Amino acid sequence: MTLLLTAEVAPTANGGADERAAGSSRMHNACMTTVVIRDVPEDVHRRLQELAKAAGQSLQQFLSCELARLATTPTMDEVLDLIESHVAGQFEIEDVVASIQAERRFP
Repeated sequence: MTLLLTAEVAPTANGGADERAAGSSRMHNACMTTVVIRDVPEDVHRRLQELAKAAGQSLQQFLSCELARLATTPTMDEVLDLIESHVAGQFEIEDVVASIQAERRFP
């Protein structure tokens, strides 16, 4: 099974009105990106179709949204780099324990 995904490129500042107004297939294709995924197992394809249907979307819309989500989700390395880049305070373990114990005494 081969999946073919065509996704629209983000609209321009005017909401993509220029592209829509042009109406030519050349302009339409210039605003699209095509991704081909080959050798998708039938059971995976069937499950993706089920998920798309449950979301009220076509398979293309569903996969486009999932790819966008995937592309905007930071990787574990990016998250760890972000955490390391923040200046961390230093606490003594005794102070932390005392703070927790004080909080537990006064709910």
